[in-house]
Amino acid sequence: MEKAIVIGATGGTGAAITEELVKRGVSTIAFGRSRQKLEQLAEGLGNPTHLTLAVGDALCSKEIVAQAGGADVLFHCANVPYHEMAAKLIPLGESVMEAAEQLAIKVVAIDGIYPYGKKQMDLVTEEHPKQPHTKKGKVRLDYERMLFSKRWSNAKVMIVRLPDYYGPTANEASYLGSTLEAIAAGKMALFVGNMHVPREFVYLPDAAKMVAELACKDFAYGQNWNIPGAGLISGREIVRIARAASGHANPVIPLKKLGLSLLGMSMPVMKEVVEMLYLTEEPLTLSGDKYKRFIGPITATPFQEGITSTVLALKERKFSFKL
Repeated sequence: MEKAIVIGATGGTGAAITEELVKRGVSTIAFGRSRQKLEQLAEGLGNPTHLTLAVGDALCSKEIVAQAGGADVLFHCANVPYHEMAAKLIPLGESVMEAAEQLAIKVVAIDGIYPYGKKQMDLVTEEHPKQPHTKKGKVRLDYERMLFSKRWSNAKVMIVRLPDYYGPTANEASYLGSTLEAIAAGKMALFVGNMHVPREFVYLPDAAKMVAELACKDFAYGQNWNIPGAGLISGREIVRIARAASGHANPVIPLKKLGLSLLGMSMPVMKEVVEMLYLTEEPLTLSGDKYKRFIGPITATPFQEGITSTVLALKERKFSFKL
C-alpha cells in the first residue's frame, strides 16, 4: 500500500484509520464533505506533508474519482444515520464501488455486526449464519451482497466488521462516543442499553492498526474479517473508569426502549436505536481466530487504559477549542 484514500475521513473510524496511515508514512488522501472538519483533522495530526485534504460528496462517484490521485487502496468509512439507512446506505456503497471500479483499486469497507442477527455461537466467526431479524440488519446484508457483487470486475473488496467502538475520534455514530464525551465534559450522560450486561467494545486506534494490516495483504480481499475488542465490559465499569479519568461524577442515565422512544419524537435517529437494543441484552462477541491465523496477534488495549486515554483526549480537545 503506497497511497490510500479514506472516504469519510472525519468520522469515527475514518479519522482513526487516517491517523494510523499517516503514522505509517502512507501517502493519504482524506476525503470528506466538510473542509472545516478536514482541516481540524489535519491540524490534530500535525499537518503532515503526506496528508492531502479532498472535499467532496461520496454519493457522487465522479467526485471520488477526481480526488483519488493515484491511490491503490480505498478505505470506505462513510456511513449514514440510522433513520436514513434504508434509503441511502446502498446508493452510497454503489457510488464508492463505481469509483473503485473505474479506478481499478482495492476497497476496504468498514461495517458492523448487524447482518449476523442473533448470536448462534459464543464467539462469532466470519462463518456465522447471517439471518438478520431487524430492518437495519437486512439492509446491511443487502449491502454486503452489493459489495461482493460480480458487477465489480476491476475492484477488489473486503469487509471488515467491528463491534461497538470507542476512542478519541468516536462521535455520535458510536453508542459509547457521546456517553464518554459527556462524562469528560462533566455533564449528565446517557448510556444506550443495559448497563449491567458485559458487552464487547473495540478501541478505535487498535481497530485502525488491524485494518491497516489487512489492507496490505492481497489475499485478504474478497472476504469478511472480524475485528474483536479487548474482551467484555459492563456499562457500570465503563462509567467507573471514565468518571475516575474525568474527575467528575455527574449522573449517567441508561436509555432503554421507553426513553429512546420518547427521545425519538424529536430525534428520529434515537427512535431507530430501539430495534437494536437486543444487542445490549444478548450481545455478540466476535472471534479473532481468523485474524490471528492469517495476519497476527490481536491488538487489544486494556479497557482501563483505553477509556482513560479517550476521556483525557476529549477533555484536552474541549479545552483547546475554548482557547
